[in-house]
Amino acid sequence: MLLNSKGQVTIPAALRAKYNLHEGDEVDVIEDDGVLRIVRVEGAETPGQRLVRRMRSSRVSKDVDGMSTDEIMELLRGD
Repeated sequence: MLLNSKGQVTIPAALRAKYNLHEGDEVDVIEDDGVLRIVRVEGAETPGQRLVRRMRSSRVSKDVDGMSTDEIMELLRGD
């Protein structure tokens, strides 16, 4: 693996699959007795959880609170 100018490395696809790592997963780099280890951050939000949290805290979520899916779709389409 090569370290790029921003200090980033690419984890090979086979290792990402083996360890179930996906885009947006949070990891830490830890020094352990002179060795660097990449470890998954336990309890970190998934990308989907972050999206839902952001959407729920947005102004728009308050505007559509209590509306049915059909009502929201009608609002979005401008019907």
